[in-house]
Amino acid sequence: MSSQVEPTGDGTDLSSGLAGALPGEGPLRIDLYKVPSDTPFKVKLLRVLWGVFQIPFWPHMPQALSPLRIALLKLFGAEIGPACLIGSGVRIWVPWNLTMGERSTIGADTEIQNFVPVVIGRHVVISQRNYICTSTHDHTHPHFPTISTPITIGSQSWVASECVLGPGAEIGEGAVISVRSVVSKAMPPWMICAGNPCRPLMERVIQGSGIGE
Repeated sequence: MSSQVEPTGDGTDLSSGLAGALPGEGPLRIDLYKVPSDTPFKVKLLRVLWGVFQIPFWPHMPQALSPLRIALLKLFGAEIGPACLIGSGVRIWVPWNLTMGERSTIGADTEIQNFVPVVIGRHVVISQRNYICTSTHDHTHPHFPTISTPITIGSQSWVASECVLGPGAEIGEGAVISVRSVVSKAMPPWMICAGNPCRPLMERVIQGSGIGE
């Protein structure tokens, strides 16, 4: 049997990969062979080591393993206050870039790509299946470099299910981010916010709880 690759119907020779332009292509402006990486080798090794400890974080693992998840995150440099809860399936990419205040919760199957710091305040609820990412790419640069900006989630706030928090997102103290909202900028404190893009809709009013009185 011959190993020779036959030309395509339009005459393009594929014997050494995709030679020439594909239909509709113009001049090459983006070269992903030259995507830069500024991650130190030590950090890459730590991330590989962190991956070894992921069994307690797998989906459908018991909620009771939350203390073990927290202990492992602290072992790798996370700062986590008392009485916190981390659900199953949670994926924290860089533990040493996570700060979490007391009695806060990260719901099941939430993913936090925290290449730079993510700070979660006290008494925060992050519901299930949220996606929190500190990084994007410079789409104007031919080598598509990464750009990272920290994310802050203020104390007493609630991020409802299946929201996306992008680089530079800031959730104000006490704010509510409604289900499936997309946040890419600062949301004001004590407001209910929703949408894509997310925007403040109405004030969040806490009725007489007596806390602090």
